[in-house]
Amino acid sequence: MEPTATVNGNQIESKAALAPGERIAPYYKATEREVEVFEKAFQNKLPVLLKGPTGTGKTRFVDFMAYQLKNPLVTVSCHEETSATDLIGRFIIKGAETVWIDGPLTKAVKEGCILYLDEIAEARPDVVVAIHSLTDHRKELYIDKLGTTVRAHPNFMMVASFNPGYQKGFKELKPSTRQRFIALRFSYPSPKDEAEIVARETGVDQEIAKKLVGIATKIRNLTELGLTETVSTRLLVDAAKLINSGLPKRLSVKVAIVEPLTDDFDISEALTDLCNLMI
Repeated sequence: MEPTATVNGNQIESKAALAPGERIAPYYKATEREVEVFEKAFQNKLPVLLKGPTGTGKTRFVDFMAYQLKNPLVTVSCHEETSATDLIGRFIIKGAETVWIDGPLTKAVKEGCILYLDEIAEARPDVVVAIHSLTDHRKELYIDKLGTTVRAHPNFMMVASFNPGYQKGFKELKPSTRQRFIALRFSYPSPKDEAEIVARETGVDQEIAKKLVGIATKIRNLTELGLTETVSTRLLVDAAKLINSGLPKRLSVKVAIVEPLTDDFDISEALTDLCNLMI
């Protein structure tokens, strides 16, 4: 069966039916009132911080909301080397000239995009300083290398994600930074909703989706294993895709769920045995 999508209010049966420039609507299942909150934040020009573990739908949610609001989305995956210069822009040598090139932050501010800073706590401190004036009443960006200030486009919106507790003590956001955003907390969906998401995303049988969610729930409750991260919905989707493409169920679970969680041989074997009993 070809994938379906809603584009401009119409059901589209396959990607081939899409007009140039159109795209399939991202699938996202709301679990509370996060869609309404995001829409009101956009209306009131408020920056939004998405908090929650890896793989709980934060990035998909932003993609979905950008589609709903018909706003371009600019995503920056932050890491320990991400600097303010990377976001704002830099001078480059082009032939015999020195030319200024806008970074993704500057482009988003000028063009009215939704800027998504994924895992903002991973970035260098100067990134947080650079965005301060965009997260308060000023709504402007100062480009020190040009000595200019750029007023944010009316449709510009700042969104950031953060995984609280990850490597606790090393990757935390300062309270003064968190209080510049309104915040939405993301967690794992209810078993019923998660099974629906897995089945809808992959086309896998509903009973298999329920078993995969059962495995995830069991592992998430095994806090004594000391896993840095637990089973995300993303891992369940990966396992379901492998199963749906013909790979044996137990092998799919091992390579898509168990092995990404740990490098410890004994823990891996114990989790594999547990999963084999459940699927």
